[in-house]
Amino acid sequence: MRPSLVNFVVVGVQKAGTTALFDYLQDDPAYGLPDIKEVHFFDDETIDWSAPDYGPYHARFDWSDPTLIRGEATPIYIYWPRSLERLAAYNPAAKIVLMLRDPVERAWSHWRMETSRGVETQPFSWCIRHGRARLFDAQPWGVHREFSYVERGFYGEQIERLLGLFPREQVLFLTADELRAEPSATLARVNAFLGAPPPAPVEHREVHVGQEVGGDLDPADVSFLRELYAADHEQFEALTGIRFP
Repeated sequence: MRPSLVNFVVVGVQKAGTTALFDYLQDDPAYGLPDIKEVHFFDDETIDWSAPDYGPYHARFDWSDPTLIRGEATPIYIYWPRSLERLAAYNPAAKIVLMLRDPVERAWSHWRMETSRGVETQPFSWCIRHGRARLFDAQPWGVHREFSYVERGFYGEQIERLLGLFPREQVLFLTADELRAEPSATLARVNAFLGAPPPAPVEHREVHVGQEVGGDLDPADVSFLRELYAADHEQFEALTGIRFP
């Protein structure tokens, strides 16, 4: 008999309210969440993915109550190569929650986070134009955990890949703005999607708000990114019905 599986995963995107969502769900008795927010299992390149051992993954969860809906939130899964494929192989019936945010705002917030951590030392304008070349020296080639400010914002191609692996009815798209403006209504949608009872009303909360660094976003950088994302954003809107400014 196959062991119980994790029921749902919040797969991204980074800097789009996934920490706040996880924090809200931690307070709901319907859910069984891991001991840490980001498990980073399906993006772990040290695992033998030809014969993966799911024991360490399952050890992150408490399995004593069979009624709980178990899930985790690791935002890099939507972006990192093969993560979604590995998740689909693990549990093709898993429900997928994808939090979204304007890709320009997301890139700016990502850069501010890495700058405040001391990982990034270059200005945002340089990073989104010339800094993308750093990904060509990364392993796996073409992706990077920290410097992927621009690449993580190509939502259309990432969602097309997601919907090629999971049926549309197993995927819920939410925006950070929705969760911020109407947390109770948004959480009610989440619970309905995941098969949990309606949640108790909640108040808006800010979770892990990044340090303010880097001044204001340059309009020239906004225009550059809007043009860069234009074609992908059309694909994104066609797939989700969501459109950012």
